[in-house]
Amino acid sequence: MKPRFKIQNTIGIALLLFATLTSCTDDLDIVPNDDQTVLSEELFTNEAAYKQVLAGIYANLALTGTDGAGNSNLKNIDAGTSQFGRVLLYVQTLSADQMIWSYENDPGAREIQRNTWTAQNPLLLGMFSRAHLSIALANNFLRETTDEKLDARNVSSSTRTEIVAYRAEARLMRAMAYYYMMDIFGKANFVTENDALNSFPPVYERSQLFDFIESELIAIDTDLIASRQNEYGRADKSVAYMVLAKMYLNAEVYIGENHYTECLTYCEKIMDGGYTLAPNYLHNFMADNNTNSAVNEIIFPIVSDGTTTQNYGPTTVMINGQVGSLEENGLELGVSKPGWGGALRIRKQLANLFDASFADDDRNTIISADRPIDIIEISDKDTGYIIEKYSNATSTGSAGADQTFVDTDFPLFRLADVYLMYAEAHLRGGGGTITDAVGYVNALRTRAHNPNTISSGDLTLDFILDERARELHWEAHRRQDLIRYNKFTGGNYNWAWKGNGSNGISLPSHFNVYPIPTGSIAANPNLTQNTGY
Repeated sequence: MKPRFKIQNTIGIALLLFATLTSCTDDLDIVPNDDQTVLSEELFTNEAAYKQVLAGIYANLALTGTDGAGNSNLKNIDAGTSQFGRVLLYVQTLSADQMIWSYENDPGAREIQRNTWTAQNPLLLGMFSRAHLSIALANNFLRETTDEKLDARNVSSSTRTEIVAYRAEARLMRAMAYYYMMDIFGKANFVTENDALNSFPPVYERSQLFDFIESELIAIDTDLIASRQNEYGRADKSVAYMVLAKMYLNAEVYIGENHYTECLTYCEKIMDGGYTLAPNYLHNFMADNNTNSAVNEIIFPIVSDGTTTQNYGPTTVMINGQVGSLEENGLELGVSKPGWGGALRIRKQLANLFDASFADDDRNTIISADRPIDIIEISDKDTGYIIEKYSNATSTGSAGADQTFVDTDFPLFRLADVYLMYAEAHLRGGGGTITDAVGYVNALRTRAHNPNTISSGDLTLDFILDERARELHWEAHRRQDLIRYNKFTGGNYNWAWKGNGSNGISLPSHFNVYPIPTGSIAANPNLTQNTGY
């Protein structure tokens, strides 16, 4: 079992760093667009501070501020609309055909799930700003760990050896943030540790971001810790390979080029890293997924702890939200009844993917409970099916430490996605073999106790899209998948409430990227709005 990254033990330092770093960005208000961040030299008198500062970069994926779950370190942005995993879930899943949020008075949620967003949407501002704060934190770490700084502080040789990997991880976290900016917004404020402070940064478009991310991740490969050899919660070579594989799979969307061969190559690199499927599918989504069999499948999590890292992140939202308004799934999810009273349901398009042949499939956690499948009125919490994919209970049956804030880590990347990417890249001409592609899909079905395995004739691109939904629903992939298949905008595929129509209507093509938030444009005059908004 991998040792666990002690985010919990360094959380006080991480929170202090948040306060220190963001207090220096008062003039930026909404988004830290020029990395004007400074750390005290006194902090580094203890060489353990370098790992603690690194922990702050990871903590930005889970935490929102310095004073509990309701606090935000991004000015003018509520904590609930700026937690990295939560806003990622909203923009990638709530915007598509799998999820409905009942409480449309929550800022921004109505517009995201009805595809009527504008540049004023607070969830988009939260996503844009949180990703840029990740970049700022990484850049600051890199500035503080140059050879010149380490020489001046007489840092020991043993610590300097460790800092080589730390710096590679910081560059990886920065590249991952730029990857999400490229995917979601199509552009980003571009700053590295070598750029001057106190200036408005340039803006990189998709092709520039693609080239930077690719070159960065290839450059740091030798310095990253080997796959599955790092502490749990920290990134290793396979996390870099995962970002590259996903970027190459979507390269035709991003830069109009076919990179399926490279996608398949990096999928193979990940699979060579020693990962294995958890024998139990649902172990990936339980309160002890950092210690149960899921540790062999989860490539990179967003860490959650119900005691020391309380936040309104994606697993807290989904587990509390999964409890139906009629409490059909009760206490087995490890949260207090009635949870959030039917906050989350599924759209019928996801339900329909689990037909009778999937009745005993472990991935099918749908509860119909005499509910109608159609959601005619979104505010009617007794309509639409519910699911119980995520849980704040452990694999041994005990509950998480807190009955609201969950212990369940969010599996941002896991091996099952790699298997499905391999199959899709093969079908799109990326190489590999049909035998392996079919074998990987069947491995997922066998793990889920579904007896309906497939043959080579069953493996089509449309099949893969549906199988990705069955395997990876509510894991923040769906919008990206539908765009890659040319089914997100336009009228090729409509789902309930797409475009604000109860049965779905066509979306204009510019909705394949989100608008740049108005507040972000105000903070950097070099930013321009995306076409169509």
